[in-house]
Amino acid sequence: MTEEAIVAVSAEEREDTLNSIRDGVRGVVRKFDDEYWLERDEDGKFPDEFHRAMADAGWLGITMPEEYGGSGLGVTEAAIMMHEVANNGGGMAAASSVHINLFGPHPIVVFGNHEQKSEWIPRLVAGKDKVAFGVTEPDAGLDTTRIKTFAEKVPGGYKVRGQKVWTSTAQVASKIMLLTRTTRYEDCKRPTDGITIFYTDLDRSKIEVQRIPKMGRKAVDSNAIFIEDLFIPDEHRIGEEGKGFSYILHSLNPERILVGTEAVAIGRDALGRAAKYAKERVVFSRPIGQNQGIQHPLAEKWMYLESAWLMLMKAAELYDSHKPCGAEANAGKFLGARAGYDACLQAVLTHGGFGYAKEYHVERLLREVTVTRIAPVTEQLIQSFIAEKVLDLPKSY
Repeated sequence: MTEEAIVAVSAEEREDTLNSIRDGVRGVVRKFDDEYWLERDEDGKFPDEFHRAMADAGWLGITMPEEYGGSGLGVTEAAIMMHEVANNGGGMAAASSVHINLFGPHPIVVFGNHEQKSEWIPRLVAGKDKVAFGVTEPDAGLDTTRIKTFAEKVPGGYKVRGQKVWTSTAQVASKIMLLTRTTRYEDCKRPTDGITIFYTDLDRSKIEVQRIPKMGRKAVDSNAIFIEDLFIPDEHRIGEEGKGFSYILHSLNPERILVGTEAVAIGRDALGRAAKYAKERVVFSRPIGQNQGIQHPLAEKWMYLESAWLMLMKAAELYDSHKPCGAEANAGKFLGARAGYDACLQAVLTHGGFGYAKEYHVERLLREVTVTRIAPVTEQLIQSFIAEKVLDLPKSY
């Protein structure tokens, strides 16, 4: 067999794998219809039934090592999975309920010891544990080096005090991945030194959790948390003390790719709903979809969504090939979020007054997708990153 033939067979097998993932995930998510997600949007309850169904089908471990119960697949496969999760009415509520399992715990996979991996990863894969992420702080924002939550060394472990904000799933989580300082900022040679990461029990007797009412994704809670004298044993520290900042960098590019993918998926969902409505809605004795004033904006949004998807797949391929992908991952997140948001907004406008009504779901999708333009990194910081790292312009911040 020629080299070209081998490559062709490999590509065909890979596409078969991706199609199997699409079909398998779709089979789970389509059991949860629009009304289920509308109810979660209204009552704010965590989608436990959905989370359990995804766990039972084995999807929560798609990126986890096989020896710990996962599938050992890459970010490309995870992106295909998350596209299906977000594309069927669940929006970011569905995506965020499982997204956190994929690359959020990555520091455990890369830097945890065998005992930690053996204890923690199988429980995440099985859906027995939900994890909250305590990273962002009110006075630090995206300047992670400025966090103030402090872990003081004491016999057998650390005593932690501090505050975090935008901590997802803390209402339902049993575990927390916590980023702290173990050396104060002013005592470090470099701003990135002295930061340590822990994975430990979310002890509600020492951690006060206050829910933040917000625009969308009501079913997956966001919180301000207040930590007072939380004891964390030594064995719950991930890797070396003071090296935590470098550890979290390993999950940043995959997270950007997945968030961009989810935004594209929500945009495609909304666009499909808008096109269907435009064919069925008759005004002045003709379907409104016959009017170019309706057609052209929808066609344009489709083109932007497809372009963003190609950038995201390029970024995923680079990451899985162990090649630099910072520019592509950031650009994919930027383009995906913009394209998804614009498609959702156009879907609302296409529905006219009914776009404002909850029964058509596009207003919910617009609210759900908006967060992708803000988190986990803002559009402005992405633009600054591209300017500096790609265009070789002076650093602006």
